[in-house]
Amino acid sequence: MGEKENLAPSAVGSVAVQKPPHFVLVHGISGGGWCWYKIRCLMENSGFKVTCIDLKGAGIDLSDPNSVVKFDDYNKPLLDFVSSLPENEQIILVGHSAGGLSVTQATLKFAKKIRLAVYVAATMLRFGFQTDQDIKNGVPDLSEFGDVYDVGFGLGPQQPPTTAVIKRELQRKIIYHMSPHEDSTLASMLLRPGPILALRTARFREENGELDTVKRVYIRTTYDRVIKPEQQEAMIREWLPEIVYEMDTDHSPFFSNPSLLFGLLVKAAAAAASSTAACN
Repeated sequence: MGEKENLAPSAVGSVAVQKPPHFVLVHGISGGGWCWYKIRCLMENSGFKVTCIDLKGAGIDLSDPNSVVKFDDYNKPLLDFVSSLPENEQIILVGHSAGGLSVTQATLKFAKKIRLAVYVAATMLRFGFQTDQDIKNGVPDLSEFGDVYDVGFGLGPQQPPTTAVIKRELQRKIIYHMSPHEDSTLASMLLRPGPILALRTARFREENGELDTVKRVYIRTTYDRVIKPEQQEAMIREWLPEIVYEMDTDHSPFFSNPSLLFGLLVKAAAAAASSTAACN
C-alpha cells in the first residue's frame, strides 16, 4: 500500500500538458497560505495553476481567530472559493494537518468539482470528530512536550479556550525539527493562534452520497511529532485511500523536503488524470 518515492521537479514536469491541473492548497491550524510558498514556486515554475487559501482568522485574513468558534465559519473561505468555480472545472484539493478536515468538508459539499483529494500529514476522518476514536486518531497529543500551548479565551476566562498556538520556543522542536532554520524562523514570525474551538465542531454528514466518488491520496510523514505515524496509519486503515505515499520528514514536508512533496503531488495528479481518462 505504501510507496516511497524521490522525485525531482525535472522528473515530473512533462506531466503538465495542455490544460494543467489546478492545485488548491489548504494550510493547517495556526498556518496560512504562506506555508506553501516553496510548493507554489515549484508548481508555477512548472506551468501548474495553484491557489493557496487563507482560512478565516489565518494567514492574511483580518478576522480575529478568537471570534471564529464554528468550523463552518472557519472553512468558509475554502467553501466559497470552490463554490465560485465554474461547474465544469475540477481541482486537486490538498490539505495539510488540520487542513484535512477542510478538504473533507469541501469534498462532501462539492464532490463533482474535486478531481482528487490529497491529505498531507493530515487529519483524514470521513465525517470529522464523531467518536472518541476519531479524536484519538486525529487530534495531536503533545503531552510528552509538557505545557506547549499559548491559549486565548475569546468567550471569557470561564469558557473553553477559543484559540491555541504552540509556544514559540517549542515550535521548531515539535513542528519543524527537520526543516531549514530559515523556514522555522519565518514560521515563528507568521504563525497565528488557531481556532481550536471551531475545529472541535468539525462534524459532517454526507449530503449527496458522492463522497467516495472522489479519489483520495494520503502522504504520511514518518518522523512526524504532531500527527504521529501511528495516528496517520490508524486513519488510513479506517478510511482507506487509493494511494499512500511516504516521506521521511517532520510534520512540515513543504519545508523539509519540498521537491519530493511537489513530485508526489504531481504524480498523484497524473494518476488521477489517467484514471479519469480510462473511465471516459
